[in-house]
Amino acid sequence: MSARPGDPAPPIFTDIEDAAMRLVGVADRTPLLRSARIDEALGLRVLIKAECLQQTGSFKIRGAYNKMSQLDAAERRRGVVAFSSGNHAQGVARSAKLLGIGATIIMPIEAPKIKLDNTRSDGAKVVTYARRDANRVAIAEEIMDRTGAVLIPPYDDPDIMAGQGTIGLELAAQAGEIGCPMDAVFGPCSGGGMIGGTAIALSKLSPGTKIYSVEPEGFDDTKRSLKAGERLENAPGAYSICDALLLEIPGKITFAVNRELLAGGLTASEESVRHAVRLAFTELKIALEPSGAIGLAALLERRQEFAGKTVAIIATGGNTDAAQFAEIIGGAD
Repeated sequence: MSARPGDPAPPIFTDIEDAAMRLVGVADRTPLLRSARIDEALGLRVLIKAECLQQTGSFKIRGAYNKMSQLDAAERRRGVVAFSSGNHAQGVARSAKLLGIGATIIMPIEAPKIKLDNTRSDGAKVVTYARRDANRVAIAEEIMDRTGAVLIPPYDDPDIMAGQGTIGLELAAQAGEIGCPMDAVFGPCSGGGMIGGTAIALSKLSPGTKIYSVEPEGFDDTKRSLKAGERLENAPGAYSICDALLLEIPGKITFAVNRELLAGGLTASEESVRHAVRLAFTELKIALEPSGAIGLAALLERRQEFAGKTVAIIATGGNTDAAQFAEIIGGAD
């Protein structure tokens, strides 16, 4: 794996092992859930890695804490800045609270209220912007120039990727503990850090497992980029209820990894995402935000292709507004 000249090198397996040590007592070893009814209905074995039950309600604390715990004393005094639709924001805010670091988080004003409220409740200063009218990177750069704050990127960073890759360490161990070798892993993809870090871990621990990124229809930049062999942007103006997956283009470092290690990219429809949220609630008793349910949604659409196989789904988050969740749960399949 190699990034473009001038870009930081992607993490390697030992970086993920080191991240796992830093995360002891901070990030939970989330459960691997199963449902006989789901298996029977789909005609395959489904393993759900429930990162919705992680600290802050998503996997993002894994990367944020791994990055921030390595800042030196001077960097910690200057504080950190991050931009996020909500889950990375909460991971950074909680990590900052644990480490005693000041944090400013730039969030879209349209972000779910639960994500805005939770970020503030951990002591971070929240600066909001309108997605259509403002540039979050420019806002972050102005704050960094003015305060000297350190940027904690959401995905395109080796330390962030290594932290997210600890999901892969746990998946391989948990699947082994129950005697279920994984034929495939489906994981939500925005910038590609989580699925890329997981792929690095599984390429070492479960090399026969095929790993797929999953995106909403209309935001399939990673899927198209993997096919083209180069980073492609999404067309402007698209919309999805998967608010955590609305990125314009894959990351540079993440794409270098994913181009080499992923078996391909998948998409799922809004209808299938809603179905997956309802299925996870009724059969697994977990509340998933739409972005966190998209891996299961993709499997619902491809059950025949994976019939008889074992597929692990990374359910990345559960930070959904109560009103949105109630509306989805109250719908009909």
